[in-house]
Amino acid sequence: MKFFHLSDLHIGKRLNEFSLLEDQTYILNEILSLVDAEQPDGILIAGDVYDKSLPSAEAVTLLDHFLAALNEKGVAVFLISGNHDSPERLAFGSRILSRGGIHVSPLYQGEVAPITLYDGYGAVHLYLLPFLKPATVRAYADDEDRETIDSYTDALAYAIRRMAIDTSERNILLSHQFVTGATRSDSETVSVGGSDNVSEEVYQDFDYVALGHIHAPQAIGRDTLRYSGTPLSYSFSETEEKSVTVVELLEKGNVTLRTLPLIPLRRMVTLRGSYDELMHRDFYRGTTLQEDYVRVILTDEEDVFDAVGKLRQVYHNLMTIEYDNTRTRSGQTVTLTEESESLSPLAIFEKLYELLNNTSLTEDMREHLEKAIEDIWEETV
Repeated sequence: MKFFHLSDLHIGKRLNEFSLLEDQTYILNEILSLVDAEQPDGILIAGDVYDKSLPSAEAVTLLDHFLAALNEKGVAVFLISGNHDSPERLAFGSRILSRGGIHVSPLYQGEVAPITLYDGYGAVHLYLLPFLKPATVRAYADDEDRETIDSYTDALAYAIRRMAIDTSERNILLSHQFVTGATRSDSETVSVGGSDNVSEEVYQDFDYVALGHIHAPQAIGRDTLRYSGTPLSYSFSETEEKSVTVVELLEKGNVTLRTLPLIPLRRMVTLRGSYDELMHRDFYRGTTLQEDYVRVILTDEEDVFDAVGKLRQVYHNLMTIEYDNTRTRSGQTVTLTEESESLSPLAIFEKLYELLNNTSLTEDMREHLEKAIEDIWEETV
């Protein structure tokens, strides 16, 4: 039985005030093309379907389009809520949807019943476990167990014990948690002190665990305990290739994995250099940089006037700009001293300019500044 493993779609996400809805529409259509080519039996979506608990109308419409397209292709969908989702909103209509092969995790109420499929090797049991916190599990735990559930590991271990798994048959779990040892990206929510960590040992009874929550594709401890990663990069730290994980279960104990690359509509790229270097036609000609999402790190010692506006004439999707020069590396701060009170306005500005830019005023700059100070002085006296 073949499955596609996806997670962390974050539909409706905005990054640096840029809407990524066009990019998400493009990549979901790419996934639909891969479905046509690979003909999987089901799609596993391991949480953070939306980017916000109250998604926009456009985000809801895009998910509806994606699920409807999968349904028309006869592909079953197994979907859980993540920490970014509202489990109540995501689960709306789930009992009706399940009749058409769209299975959404219900609210956790102490029990997780499997969904069972069959192939030539027998049964495959799929357990849809939404994002859980210890408090959620304690609310439905037996009185004698409630006080033992302190950590995220305790909560997951208790919830899984209640599933009564038949380990002689094939079992898949969808889970949206941070497993200890996973590598995070800048775009992920981080709990203070790693309090949301879950031990990999709690998942030992499953033939495959489709994990969500971490944005970089990776296996934890064993190949079949895996994060698929996001289908798109959601921060400039996410430099790894994005992909769909293909999971094939044969007889019990025989699971094969491979990945299918996902090429985005626009890349997320960090460019570093001086303003003149980055604006030189030879630097960007023949590349996709003019349409990619760009972060620029300027190495000029002096700030470039209206750098964002000028750079966007070439790099149309410039998201952010930073400086890396002597001033920023030294982390200098500007303070007033008693000596400053005895200096002329021009001398104070000269000192300030040299401190901030690690260079002196040019003669032309000095002349313009002197005239500006004289004009201001004449108007105020």
